Amino acid sequence: MDEDFLLGSETARRLYHDHAKHMPIIDYHCHLNPQEIWENRTYSNLAEVWLGGDHYKWRAMRANGVDERYVTGDADGYEKFLAYARTLPQAIGNPLYHWSHLELQRYFGIDEPLDERSAPSIWERANRLIREGGLSARELIAKSNVEVVCTTDDPADTLEYHLKLKEDASFATKVLPSFRPDKALELNRPGFADYIRRLGQAVGIPIRSYDDLLAALKARIDFFHEAGCRVSDHALDVVVFEEAAEAEAAAAFAEALQGRAAGEEAERKYKSHLLVFLGKAYAARGWAMQYHMNAQRNNNSRRMAELGPDTGFDSIGDTAIARPLARLLDALDRVSALPKTILYSLHPGHNPIVAAMIGNFQGGGIPGKIQFGSAWWFNDTKEGMIAQLKTLADFGLLGRFIGMLTDSRSFLSYTRHEYFRRILCNLIGEWAENGEVPDDLGMLGSIVENISYRNAKAYFDFDSVR
Repeated sequence: MDEDFLLGSETARRLYHDHAKHMPIIDYHCHLNPQEIWENRTYSNLAEVWLGGDHYKWRAMRANGVDERYVTGDADGYEKFLAYARTLPQAIGNPLYHWSHLELQRYFGIDEPLDERSAPSIWERANRLIREGGLSARELIAKSNVEVVCTTDDPADTLEYHLKLKEDASFATKVLPSFRPDKALELNRPGFADYIRRLGQAVGIPIRSYDDLLAALKARIDFFHEAGCRVSDHALDVVVFEEAAEAEAAAAFAEALQGRAAGEEAERKYKSHLLVFLGKAYAARGWAMQYHMNAQRNNNSRRMAELGPDTGFDSIGDTAIARPLARLLDALDRVSALPKTILYSLHPGHNPIVAAMIGNFQGGGIPGKIQFGSAWWFNDTKEGMIAQLKTLADFGLLGRFIGMLTDSRSFLSYTRHEYFRRILCNLIGEWAENGEVPDDLGMLGSIVENISYRNAKAYFDFDSVR
């Protein structure tokens, strides 16, 4: 994993070193905690900054037979680190093997492969650097050349720390909220009525009807916009669409407030009507809208009860998306209210479906208005990224792609952008070496720079946020 890691040709090496390497990062979707950025969190040891909250690493450790005590339990930091060090050599071929070593190289200057034998030395060297300073949350962001961070935020959130960061001239990176209203859409999930009461408290009005809900969500969209939000996000684990009158959505909402489950058709109508309402609101403000589709979450009920969500027990779903997704996008497009939209499916078999779908709704004078989102979650492997890039190129305009994101809770995950850029440069370099595209480093370098940074910068218009 030297400076030419993953770069298999001279053209690839020049594209990466001369064009991609030094471009800033726009991380338009992540799960970082804005409070930790505001407070400039520091870390006591390598396990805390490296393993805490990282369910990718947790899954690998469990697969290696590591007891949960050394994964999410009460074992001390060195014990957890040593358990991961024993796991990593078994992960060859997994992007974790590459990411982990890139993180050790970029943030700690450690080139030695991690295994059980090297673990004590690496632990001491990394912890010495942590004690010396320079690896706090803000410093890690700045060291990674990050221009914009978009966190993931509920409509009922106060955005307290985003507002504080907005006024903090000492930190150059913009830390902006993203609007994720999943809890308002999932009316059959436990706790829905309690959540609606919480949302009403955030707005300052009781929510007693569907009209009240729409007014509350609109008010929160306005509030988020003033705080710098320019992107929404939806976890559409199952994509549905059903033509619905407002009265039908209102009836389902009223039932849910009383603690009664809506039937499947009523739930589809409620979600469809609300998604169209939200899409129109995003379009009116110039936001981009993200649909993350086909995650199958919380599969292990025992671990869900013990550890809660987002702890490494999710996987790929296989529900159909083509017809409901087309109808949902069309419902917005036919009233000229389809916002800029980024589509991700966790099912890799959906790559051609998504790549073809985006071509149905392009236009409006916005280059790449509808995007095939980057290889996501279980797909952000080397082969998964190549497959997404090739499929996008097959069906659309690779040169308009808005590039990579971290989708991570870790401040060390920015090496995923490097990993993506190396893969991108190698792919385009391969095409050039094979004579499939011109051997024009000016043209190809511009495309690489655009995908790495400039396309996202123009697409989201974060420069409008003051």
